Amino acid sequence: MSSIDTRPAGVTGDRARPRTAARPGRPGLLARARGGLPTLVFLAPMIIVFGVFSWLPIGRAVVMSFQRTNLVSDPVWVGLANFQQVFADPQLLTAVQNTAYFAVLALLFGYPIPLVAAILMSEVRKMRGLFSALAYLPVVVPPVVAVLLWKLFYDAGEDGVFNTILGWVGIGPVAWLQDADIVMPSLVLEATWAAAGGTVIIYLAALTGVDPSLYEAAEIDGAGVWHKLWHITLPQLRGILLITFILQIIGTAQVFLEPFLFTDGGPANKTLTLLLLIYRYAFTNSLGGDYGAAAALSLLLALVLTAFSVLYFRLTRSWSSS
Repeated sequence: MSSIDTRPAGVTGDRARPRTAARPGRPGLLARARGGLPTLVFLAPMIIVFGVFSWLPIGRAVVMSFQRTNLVSDPVWVGLANFQQVFADPQLLTAVQNTAYFAVLALLFGYPIPLVAAILMSEVRKMRGLFSALAYLPVVVPPVVAVLLWKLFYDAGEDGVFNTILGWVGIGPVAWLQDADIVMPSLVLEATWAAAGGTVIIYLAALTGVDPSLYEAAEIDGAGVWHKLWHITLPQLRGILLITFILQIIGTAQVFLEPFLFTDGGPANKTLTLLLLIYRYAFTNSLGGDYGAAAALSLLLALVLTAFSVLYFRLTRSWSSS
C-alpha cells in the first residue's frame, strides 16, 4: 500500500530546520593590525619627523620652564621660580600692552583690508589673475628683506621715500620709527602689506564657492551692492572668516620680526612685544641667557592662546554652523 508524503516540498529530513545566513566572522585583533600595518609604515617617517622636530622640543621647553639653565652649565630644578620671576618683571606688563595694541591695530586694518580687496577683485571680469598675482607678490618677498626695504621707506630724513612723498604736499618729514606715538602703526602697516596677500587668495577661493544664483535672485528683488554683501557674501564666508580671525589673533600675539628688525623694542620699549621679551630672556649675553624664564613665558603665552582659541570656538560654534 503506497503512502502519501505530506511534508512540505523541499524538506528532506524528519524535521524542517530553519536556515540562517552564515555570518562572516569578525576579524581578530591581529587581522586588524595587519590590515593597518601598511598605513602605519607609510606614516611612520612623518610621525617620527613630527615627533622629533615638534613634540620633542615642546616637551623639552616644558621641562626647561621649571629649570634654571643657560644651556652651558648644568640645569638646576627650581620649580615655579621662573614663573614668579616672569610675573615680577616690570617689562611684562609693557610687553603685554604693546602686543595687545599691535593686535588691535592689526585687526582694525589688517583684517578687513584683505576681505575688501578680495571682494573687489572678484567683481573684476578682466585681468583678475594679474591682480591676484600683484596681491600675493608681497608674500613671496622674504620677510627680512621686506622689513629692510620698508626701513628705507621709513627713513626719517627728507630723502626718505615716504617723507619725500609727503614733501610734495607740503608736509614736513616724519620720524616714523623714532616717534613713540606712530611707531606701532608704522609696524602694523608693513605687517599688513606683507601678510595680506595670502589672506586675499583664501578669500578669493572661498568666493568662488558662493552660489551665483543667490546674487541673481537678490538682483531680481532689487538688492543693492551693500545688501548682497551683508546678506549673501558675508554669511557664505562665515567659516573662513572665523578661521582667519583666530589665526590673525594667534599671529599678532607672536609678532617678533617687525619689532626686532625695525626698532629692537624702542623707542623707550614702545614696541617691546612678548616674543621680543622672550628673546631678551634667552639671548641677553654671549654665554646664553635665562632659558628657563624664556621657556616659562613661552609656556604661559601658549596656554593663553590655547584657552582663547577654545573659548572662541565654543562661543561661535552655533554661529559658524548656521
